[in-house]
Amino acid sequence: MDEPTVVVGLITKPHGLRGEVAVQSRSDNPDRWVPGAVVHLAGRPLTVETIRGRSSGRLLVKFVEIADRAAAEKIRGEVVIPQSWLPELADGDWWPHQIEGCRMVTASGRELGLVSEVIPNPANDIWVAVDDDGNETLVPALRDLLVDVDIEAKLIRVQDVPGLTAPE
Repeated sequence: MDEPTVVVGLITKPHGLRGEVAVQSRSDNPDRWVPGAVVHLAGRPLTVETIRGRSSGRLLVKFVEIADRAAAEKIRGEVVIPQSWLPELADGDWWPHQIEGCRMVTASGRELGLVSEVIPNPANDIWVAVDDDGNETLVPALRDLLVDVDIEAKLIRVQDVPGLTAPE
């Protein structure tokens, strides 16, 4: 694939004899895992044929291209889509891949480091900033805490909060 990609799931193991695989979804797009949807595994397109188990946290997916258990045994790993396939977000919302790698500083200028990970959370995502010494700061992605998020400049400014982003 010639453009940047985004991980939308992880194929963990085969399930049954008919070519289904267990998938951990990494996408909050409800249309990502529906019949006819296409994802890529190691550059190979896979088309969703059927899906089961949405409520259990684990999906059982049958891909058109995977005929039986023997074929399902051979596919494992991260499934991706091109970034251009992502839907547009509302102002003030960002994809995790846009946040990761941004420099995070407090409003007073204290360096918190680079965002190394975005941890999905039901209430709000948690952004993990790691400074040059390896110290981690976990920052909840709350509108009241965010001063400015400039994706183009790869810079995030957050409020100074004692015990969270500022020394107590």
